[in-house]
Amino acid sequence: GNSSLASFIISLAGSPACFSVLPSSIRPIAAMQPRFPTTMFIVALALAGCPASVSASGVTRSAVSATPVQKVIQLMEGMLAKGKAEKHDEQVQFAAYKQFCDSTSAEKKAAIEEESEQITVLSADIQKDDAFAKKMAKEISGHEEDVSNWEGDQKSATKVRESEKAEYKAMHKDYTESVDALNRAIAVLKEQAHDRAQATSLVQLASLQNLPLVPDDAKQVISSLMQQGEADLDMAAPQAAGYEFQSHGVIEMLEKLLDKFIAERTELEKKEMNANHAYELAMQDLTAQITQGKQDIEEKTEAKAKALQRQATASGDLKDTTSTKEADSKYLEDLVATCEQKGNDFAARQQLRAEELEAISKAIEIISSGAVKGSAEKHLPSALSQLGDLEGTPALVSLRAEATSASRNRIAELLKSRADALNSRVLAALAERVSAGSDPFVKVKKMIQDLIVRLMEEANEETEHKGWCDTELSTNEQTRKEKTEAVEMLHAESDELEASIAKLAEDIEELTKAVAALDAAMAEATKLRQEEKAKNTQTIKDAQEAQTAVAQALTVLKEFYEKAGDATALLQQQPAAPEIFDSPYKGMQAENGGVVGMLEVIESDFARLEADTKAAEASAQKEYDTFMTDSKVDKEAKTKDIEHKTAKKQDESQALTVKKEDLEATQKELDAALAYFDKLKPSCVDAGVSYEDRVARRKEEIESLQEALRILNGEDLA
Repeated sequence: GNSSLASFIISLAGSPACFSVLPSSIRPIAAMQPRFPTTMFIVALALAGCPASVSASGVTRSAVSATPVQKVIQLMEGMLAKGKAEKHDEQVQFAAYKQFCDSTSAEKKAAIEEESEQITVLSADIQKDDAFAKKMAKEISGHEEDVSNWEGDQKSATKVRESEKAEYKAMHKDYTESVDALNRAIAVLKEQAHDRAQATSLVQLASLQNLPLVPDDAKQVISSLMQQGEADLDMAAPQAAGYEFQSHGVIEMLEKLLDKFIAERTELEKKEMNANHAYELAMQDLTAQITQGKQDIEEKTEAKAKALQRQATASGDLKDTTSTKEADSKYLEDLVATCEQKGNDFAARQQLRAEELEAISKAIEIISSGAVKGSAEKHLPSALSQLGDLEGTPALVSLRAEATSASRNRIAELLKSRADALNSRVLAALAERVSAGSDPFVKVKKMIQDLIVRLMEEANEETEHKGWCDTELSTNEQTRKEKTEAVEMLHAESDELEASIAKLAEDIEELTKAVAALDAAMAEATKLRQEEKAKNTQTIKDAQEAQTAVAQALTVLKEFYEKAGDATALLQQQPAAPEIFDSPYKGMQAENGGVVGMLEVIESDFARLEADTKAAEASAQKEYDTFMTDSKVDKEAKTKDIEHKTAKKQDESQALTVKKEDLEATQKELDAALAYFDKLKPSCVDAGVSYEDRVARRKEEIESLQEALRILNGEDLA
C-alpha cells in the first residue's frame, strides 16, 4: 500500500528530479532521511512543492507529457483498481473468518452437547453412588447387630455347656462309684460259693447302702440280708465256718443293678457326647457366622468408601464439566454475536465499497469526457508552451492555476458531493487534494495525517486481535491441560480396572476349583463314613450277639454246677451209704472255674469290643460331622466370595466401559483443542515478528510521520 501511494504522490508532484531544487524549508527532511522509513522519505521528497521551483522548460515537458486532468484520471483509475482489489481481499478475508466462525461454532456446539451428556451421566452416577453408600451403611448396621447377637449367643451357649458338663461330671462320678462298688460286692458274694467268713461280705453289702443311685427296694433287700447274716453270726460259734451260700437272688439283683448302671452311664456318656458335639457344631456355626459377618462388614465398608470416593470424584468432575460448559456456552454466545456483527459489517462495507467504486467510475467517466479532458488537451499544452520562457515568474504560476481551476473545482465539487452521499473518507480526501491547488504541501500533510490515522487504526485492530488471541490461547491452553490430565487419569483408571478385573477372574477361577474340591472331598468323606458306619454297626451287632451267647453259656454252666453243688450238700445230710467212691462227685469244679472265668473274660472282651466300637463310631461320626460342618461353612463362604467377586467384576467391567467411553470423548475434546490451537498458530503464534516488535515499529513510524508533519507545518525541528 505504501509503495503504490508513493508512486501516486510522485506522479502528482512531477519528476523526482525536483529534489535538486527543493525549497530551503523542506531540505532538512533530506538530512533526516535515516530517521524516516523509505516510503515516508519518498513522500516528503516528491510532494515538497517542486512545480513552483523548477525551470519553465521542465514544467513544459511535464505538462506536455501528462496534463493535470490526465493525472487525476490516472489517480482515480488507480483508486478504482485499488478499491476492487481491497474489496476482493476483504471478501477473501471474510470468507476465512466465516469459515472460522462456522467451524468453531460447530466444535463448541458439539462440545457443549457432549458436556451436557456428561453432566447427565455424572449426576446419575452421583445419585447411584449416594444410594449405594446409604444401602451399604444400612447393611453394615444390620451385620453389626447380627454379630453382636451371635457373640451373645456364644456366651450363653458356653455358660449352659459348662453347667451341663459340671452336672455330667457329678453324675458320671456317681455312676462310676456305684459300678465299682457293685462289682466289688458281686465279686465278694460270688466268692461265697464256698464257705468263708461272713464279715467280709457284710462289709461289702453295707457299702452299697451308701450309694445314692441304688434304689430303695434294693437297699431293703441288702439290709434284710445283712440283718440275717448278723443273726447267723451271733448264733454261730466263734470259729465256725460261714453259712452256706444262699445269696443267689441278691447277686442277680446286684448284677441287674450293675447292668442298669453301666447302661445308664453309657447313655449318660452318649448324651454328654451328643450335647458336646451339638455345642461344638453350634459354636462352629456361630463362629462361621461371626467371621462371615465381620468379613461382610469389612467388604461393605470398603465398598461404601469406594462409592463415596467415586461420588466425590464425580462431583468434582461435574463441577468442572459444568464450569467448562458455562465457559463454552458464553464463548459460543460471544462468538455468534461477534460473527453476526462482523457479517453485518462485512455486508455494509461491501455495499459501501460497491457504491464507492460506482462513484469513482462515474467520476472517471465525467473527467474523461470531451468537456474536461478534451478542453485540457486542446488548451493546456499550448498555453504551457507559450509560457515556457517565463522562468520563475509568479505570473506563470498564476496563469496555469487559472487555466485549470475551473476543471479542478468541478471535479472537486463532484467528488465532495459523492463523498458526502457515501460517507467515503477516500473520496473526501481526493476532493481536498483536487481543490487544494494554492498550497503544494496540503496533499503531503493530508496524506501524512491519513497515514497516521490508518496506522493508529491498524494498531487498535492489532491490539484487539492480540487481546482476542491471548484470551483464546489462554482458554485453549487451559482446556488442553485439563483434557490431557483427564486423558492420563482415565488411562490410569482404565489400566487399574483391567488389572482388578483380571485378578478377580483369577480369584473366581481359584474359588470355583476350591468349591469343586470341597464337594469332591465331602462326597468321598460321606462314602467312607457310610462304609465305616456299616462296618461298625455289624461289629457292634456281632459283639452283642456274642455277649448274649456267652451269657447263655455262662448261665447254663453256672446253673449246672450250682445244682451239682446243692446236690452234694443234700447227700451229706442223708444217712451214710456203702462206700463206693473215695469222694463225692461234684462235677468238674476245678475245670468249671477255668471255663467260667474264660467265658467271663470273653464276655468282657466282647463287651469292651462293643464299647470300643461304639466309641470309635461316635468319634468317627463326630469327626465326620465336624468335617462336613467345616466344609459346608467353607463352601458357603467361598460361594459367597464367588458371588461377591462376580458382582464386583461386573461392576468394574461396567465402570471400565464407562471409563473407556469417557476416555474416547475426552480424547476427542483434546484433539479438538489441539486442532483449534493449530488454527490459532498462524495468526496468534507464528506471525514471524513478535507483537511487541510490531508495536514498536508502528510506534516509531507514527512518530516519524508526526515529526514530518510538524516540519511541513513549519514548526521548530528542535
